[in-house]
Amino acid sequence: MSDARVVVAGASGFAGALAAHLVHRHPRLELAAATARADAGERLDRLYPRYRVPVELTLLDPDDPPEADAAIVAYPHGAAARVVARLMEAGQKVVDVSADFRLHDQSAYEATYGEHGAPELLGDAVYGLTELHRDDVRGARLVANPGCYPTAALLALAPLAREGLVGDVVISAASGVSGAGRVVGDRFHFVSVDENFSPYGVEGHRHLPEITQGLGELGGDGRVTFVPHLLPIDQGLMASCFVSPPSEVDAGELQELYRSTYADEPFVQVVPDAPGVREVRETNDCRVCVATDPRTGRIMTFAAIDNLWKGAAGQAIQNLNLMLGFDETEGLR
Repeated sequence: MSDARVVVAGASGFAGALAAHLVHRHPRLELAAATARADAGERLDRLYPRYRVPVELTLLDPDDPPEADAAIVAYPHGAAARVVARLMEAGQKVVDVSADFRLHDQSAYEATYGEHGAPELLGDAVYGLTELHRDDVRGARLVANPGCYPTAALLALAPLAREGLVGDVVISAASGVSGAGRVVGDRFHFVSVDENFSPYGVEGHRHLPEITQGLGELGGDGRVTFVPHLLPIDQGLMASCFVSPPSEVDAGELQELYRSTYADEPFVQVVPDAPGVREVRETNDCRVCVATDPRTGRIMTFAAIDNLWKGAAGQAIQNLNLMLGFDETEGLR
């Protein structure tokens, strides 16, 4: 007997399909419905055989949603907000995997993504980077699941920002092609990606305001350069961060700062050497390393995650566990 019934809306996309899989196998959750738009009527285990979720995708009617205690909404930005609003009106707790509720300021959202579909809910949304906002997530009815790049970058930089050590910061990050979503253009075609490595969004990637917002809340001053890159792999993300601190920092004290910050975190491991994305594949873990460059005085910090797990669906389950009063590791080990 499950403790809670969960709808996964947008279960035909990469993040939504994984979320449905994680709900389906969760010891305390029941998958009440898995919905899709274009793929309604298809079986999820035919679209994604490896997840083995034996349900038919249905079309979500926002005016008559399935009975459930909670929902994970994995729609694209712009399409999620109104659906989230209707699910909340139906009494469901919601984790939104889109970008629609990540930015607190409506003008910042609309400058980045366009018109907002439910601006009245912006003040209710808790930013769901669990390690930084755990207590708020526990009491939330709406959690905005962070983007994959901000998840890695903020976990890499949070200990420094809290100590006032983040002055100018450069973030060079790279993600597998699944981060672009299931339906993509020629840029993400196999022939273009294979044996290639390239930056994109250099004029201003849409995750930059989210990173800047998060660092500002932690004490950073907002001077951030962020350049994402496309890796010729399906899953995995690495954020390499280079910080010019306002004063000289002892390398040993830095190591202790990171170890103490994340000592009790179930999904963050501080490691002595720079991690690789294969180490965290298909886990909800984030592996973090910090080092100093004595020649320049810069601090270098690295974070590796699986962009579909800790960067999307895994973190959504972590947040949902807390919202429902479960241990946050339930169904993720």
